[in-house]
Amino acid sequence: MTVTQVKRIVEITVYTMLVVFAVITLIPFAHMLAGALKTKFDYAATLFLPAGDGFLGIGWDRITVDNFVRLFTELKISRAMLNSLFLSSVTSSLTVLFCSMGGYALSKLQFKGREAVTMVVLVALIIPGPLLLAPGFKLLYQLGLLNTYTGLILPGLTPAFGVFLFRQAMLNGIPSELLEAARIDGANEARIFFSLVLPLVRPMMGAYLMISFMGTWNNFISPQIILQSPDLQPLSVALNSLKGIYGTDYGLIMAGTIVSIAPVMCIFLLLQREFIAGLTGGAVKG
Repeated sequence: MTVTQVKRIVEITVYTMLVVFAVITLIPFAHMLAGALKTKFDYAATLFLPAGDGFLGIGWDRITVDNFVRLFTELKISRAMLNSLFLSSVTSSLTVLFCSMGGYALSKLQFKGREAVTMVVLVALIIPGPLLLAPGFKLLYQLGLLNTYTGLILPGLTPAFGVFLFRQAMLNGIPSELLEAARIDGANEARIFFSLVLPLVRPMMGAYLMISFMGTWNNFISPQIILQSPDLQPLSVALNSLKGIYGTDYGLIMAGTIVSIAPVMCIFLLLQREFIAGLTGGAVKG
């Protein structure tokens, strides 16, 4: 057996395994989509599409989009989607801006106590988020920010993970000589940051923008604690309300889940190159 034949066999094996893993990964999505297109009876009767006398043994005449119609007519899910879109967009944009500022300061600026601040950021990485729910709620109550979007957005603007991620990216990807040359030419720190530093860490910005957007979009606990008004609740909380006390319409929940993951999937498809490049750029030890 020649070397070329061995390489060919290895390629076929690798691609076969990738196809098998891809099919296994897509099975839950196929089940979710099929469930959203079925009635309550068909959801309990069949695993995927309803059985019948049609092509491939499927009852095509029983496939329905009533679950999606009910979401946007009876349950007014569009308001919750707009709330989630607003919260995720504002939070992710501001988080990227403030985390990049913090990362720039810790990586390229010389000031007293920089090492201590960096150590605080590293320690904050190991603190579980649920431990901060009670003191955070008390602080927001004292500030009068409960049941407001400000109270939900403000605590998460500078997460330790984001600051450390940008610090590593700027520490490795931005030459200090370039910044010194800009200072010699008379540029102030604000101009250096917005005109020189941010364009150089654009892949990291795209990666963390997606991470922050997904985290806010899927956030379930914090909105339930901080927001009491149903009109302010995001999509994650609104979908949880679809569960009934005496029964659950799983087809309706599946439809709501598809509506929920669609924007996140679009964001990932748009920013997947920046996501991979950004995480790779910040993965080098500095």
